[in-house]
Amino acid sequence: MKRITILLAALSLSLVQLSAQQSLSLLDITRGTFRTERMAAVEPFADGTSYTRISADGRRIEQYSFKDGQQTATLFDLSTARGAKFNGIDDYIMSPDGRRILIQTETEYIYRHSFRAVFYIYDVQNQTLEPLSDGGPQQAPLFSPDGQLIAFVRDNNIFLVKLLYNNSESQVTKDGRRNEIINGVPDWVYEEEFSTAQSMVFTADSKQLCWIRYDESEVREFAFPLYKGSRPELTDFAEYPGAYAYKYPIAGEQNSTVSVMSFDIKSRQTRTLQVPLDADGYIPRIKSTTDASKIIVMTMNRHQDCLRLYAVNPLSTVSQLLIEERVAKYVKEEVLENIQFTDNNILLPSDRSGFMHLYLYTQGGQLVRQLTQGDYEVCDVYGYDEKTGDAFFSAHINGPLDQQVCVAHKNGKTEQLTKRAGWNTALFSTNFKYFINTWSDLNTPSVVTLNEGSKTRVTLIDNKAVADKLALYNIGTRETFTLTTSEGVTLNGWMIKPADFNAAKQYPVIMYQYGGPGNQQVRNAWDIGMCGQGALMEQYLCQQGYICVCVDNRGTGGRGADFEKCTYLNLGQLESRDQVETALWLGQQPYVDKDHIGIWGWSYGGFNTLMSMSEGRPAFAAGVAIAPPTSWRYYDSIYTERYMRTPKENAGGYDQNPISRAGKLHGALLLCHGLADDNVHFRNTAEYTEALIQADKDFQMNVYTNRNHSIYGGNTRQHLFRQAVNHFNKHLKP
Repeated sequence: MKRITILLAALSLSLVQLSAQQSLSLLDITRGTFRTERMAAVEPFADGTSYTRISADGRRIEQYSFKDGQQTATLFDLSTARGAKFNGIDDYIMSPDGRRILIQTETEYIYRHSFRAVFYIYDVQNQTLEPLSDGGPQQAPLFSPDGQLIAFVRDNNIFLVKLLYNNSESQVTKDGRRNEIINGVPDWVYEEEFSTAQSMVFTADSKQLCWIRYDESEVREFAFPLYKGSRPELTDFAEYPGAYAYKYPIAGEQNSTVSVMSFDIKSRQTRTLQVPLDADGYIPRIKSTTDASKIIVMTMNRHQDCLRLYAVNPLSTVSQLLIEERVAKYVKEEVLENIQFTDNNILLPSDRSGFMHLYLYTQGGQLVRQLTQGDYEVCDVYGYDEKTGDAFFSAHINGPLDQQVCVAHKNGKTEQLTKRAGWNTALFSTNFKYFINTWSDLNTPSVVTLNEGSKTRVTLIDNKAVADKLALYNIGTRETFTLTTSEGVTLNGWMIKPADFNAAKQYPVIMYQYGGPGNQQVRNAWDIGMCGQGALMEQYLCQQGYICVCVDNRGTGGRGADFEKCTYLNLGQLESRDQVETALWLGQQPYVDKDHIGIWGWSYGGFNTLMSMSEGRPAFAAGVAIAPPTSWRYYDSIYTERYMRTPKENAGGYDQNPISRAGKLHGALLLCHGLADDNVHFRNTAEYTEALIQADKDFQMNVYTNRNHSIYGGNTRQHLFRQAVNHFNKHLKP
């Protein structure tokens, strides 16, 4: 009897504690109440022993030691700097010699990566600020290797500032015109799908400036309406609406014609470099080298299954082919950013073996050796140390849900520098002796440490305050799982159950997914789910009475080329089958209400939501698709053709889409889209709703005035998520 009394007392105390815990709100999510602390704009310093960062209040640039994390200097301080006055630092660029800093302010974003800003040149020794230019905001500023020149772009033209000549400014190009010619920065589709915002470099001797020139005059224009709106209010459209027009090549249509130019700074002579390129080919990157007689130009064919690296002489204009990388189906976009160039070598990631691994070449293009091998994927490439022959990278060396920081030694052995299971990333010192490690797992907010080799020296950020704050809330349990579909495919997933989960009850389920090529949502990491922050949106839904699930379907990353590229030419078909199979598997679990399973996603996840709800098997009672592509014929050339080729080559693949499947839609559907979405145009939702109407299918829709693909601003994000939650609550009955 005494034992029963004790158990009842413990149960009573547990219930009191549970009832005393707080409940999450949508405002907690959209305002970032539980956002983890991070260091802003961290850059390794040239000395190899220190790094720089912006202070927490955004008013200083500080220098810290890699050895112990202690501050060693203040390089810039708004309160003591002489000259221009402004409220805070958005970002900065250090000159190679460390004598000057470009201070970025008044940033105005253009698209995903590009922005205009007002930059100031700060002299570290004299503590003086001077404007980079008085002619208006600048784009993509770049120091020359000797630190005496700065190139930047304004209104599609390149300008050059000579610091030794009283910051004298000259114009390098004069042919730049909006929606016609762009110099030095990419057009929309290059920026979005090759993930770059800068297309110019100096040669190693600072005597030549080289850039990619984009002629988009033959690219067809796309326009969307703009209204007065609010937050911000566009007063120009108070009486009549306006429009925004820009060049957007859809699948199969004309892209920009690209060429590479060089400018001799002393003679002011401009040359066109002789880079071999298909008439419809791409130049996704140019890179500088330590050899003044050459730059690296990367080209790709339109199918994107052949990447070539050329060494090009800016004076003679002659090109030499160094490496030709041909792989089955397509070269992944991540390869472009992860290629590393050193004095004597090129480090190339490739999935030619079936898994992404590293290959070492000489600067002349001769293969030296394969540095990593095994049934795992290399992810981020941090660099190659020519002195030791060590290559530094992150990899799924212990399985796809886990990411570790590693080094491949010259003797062929691979060493794991990080040890804790979870998700690890790194920022290395310039000499690779130290690195800043950011680690988290499903149940632990990110922890930032200073590491020397495999040893942790100092903890910089532990985010214990976030963990303690969340402990006051009614937080559910997170766990990973695997399932095997009826087709014999093993899929990875995570599941979050309510804090008061009762296995004897049946719960409705909401499935979140993205599902696009190479993407990975199922990770042993903190920043997962629809809104990150420890799957905070999913925790909120669990408090409403749901179980939340995410499963990575075929086509997603982390598991090798066969798993990732099996959706080639048929986007959406295998992905949606796997999501339906997941719903059917969940419905067999005793704690799941199989008749009340929902699905939602954003962008590709919205597309996958629609494909899954119209797959043919009625697995979903409700769904929410946010900013979904509905036909790949409406999406951009580079992304779409990478996975689908052109509509002319693959009409059957393009014909399998949510619009063609509209008559098969099953479940209550909510569509949400921004009217000013420059990425997935509102056209996708407009044409899809017409198909639903003609198929006599009911649906609900929310449109967001003047909002882009991210659908935010003012109260927008709060409203968007409330509509989604209300929709699920209405149709899934928690």
